[in-house]
Amino acid sequence: MVRLMMDKELERRAALVSRAIEHFLPVVHPRGLYEAGRHLVDSGGKRLRPSMLLLAAEAVGGDAATLAPAAVSIELIHNFTLIHDDIMDNADVRRGRAAVHKLWGVSGAILAGDTLYSKAFQALGMTPARPELILGAMNVLSRTCTAICEGQWLDIEFEKRQSVSEDEYMEMIEKKTGVLYGASASMGALLAGGSDRVVKGLEEFGRLTGMGFQLQDDVLDLTAPESVLGKRRGGDLVEGKKTLIMIHAMSKGVDVDVFGRKDATSEQIERAITVLERSGSIEYARSRAWDMVEAGKKALDVLPDSPAKVMLHDLADYMIRRRY
Repeated sequence: MVRLMMDKELERRAALVSRAIEHFLPVVHPRGLYEAGRHLVDSGGKRLRPSMLLLAAEAVGGDAATLAPAAVSIELIHNFTLIHDDIMDNADVRRGRAAVHKLWGVSGAILAGDTLYSKAFQALGMTPARPELILGAMNVLSRTCTAICEGQWLDIEFEKRQSVSEDEYMEMIEKKTGVLYGASASMGALLAGGSDRVVKGLEEFGRLTGMGFQLQDDVLDLTAPESVLGKRRGGDLVEGKKTLIMIHAMSKGVDVDVFGRKDATSEQIERAITVLERSGSIEYARSRAWDMVEAGKKALDVLPDSPAKVMLHDLADYMIRRRY
């Protein structure tokens, strides 16, 4: 029942963001550039990050509809990172569709991602809020983009190393994933006029739940069906990604023979997943995801009771109960 209600609430806010995207990112001349930029933006997804921004704003008494431009800025930054990530990973598929660089080439995809980046700040600048609040939100978003790049650099660096510690991995996902959720929640509170204490609490909520979201993503890569994932099951495994699951397995001396083997068959991948399940490594990552979300929810104590606060709690649970 709670999941169905959360789905409805997310759909309502996603529709608000989608309408605003039509305004801030129309397909104009040169059409190819904007079609490439809209490819992933229009491919679905629950728009969790912009919805978190809107809910955070509502929780401090703001108007979600007024802050739609800021929510768009978050969604465009997210999709900018996806386009560039897919180029770096040479990924074929994203959200069940061909990756942008597979359709428009690497140069076209880079330009499409850069366009989303610049349009994000343009949309944020058009948010109807006090100038000093917009400036504060821009500072948050620019720092966040820098942190995301740092996280992506660490992710690439880890691929060249024999081993990665759990602390190093948590730092990487904090920067690559957690900070954008943190920015979403804190920008919503900031633009709605929340106090410094509330803005800080919302940032912590978003960052920690975002890290839980990434850990759950690692779990889903090995446990969700390909038809739900929209990409190859076990992709992180054969790509040699040192996720928390693999870090835990390696620390226990578990032999995963398909790790880093892109030529592994589906049968070999499934056997490896079974090994990881029996070793407790998948469950370990799942439990750490719950820990992060529970810690994030405690940060919401800075908020007064309200329906929006309840929805933020539900959203945090939703992020790690999801099946994709």
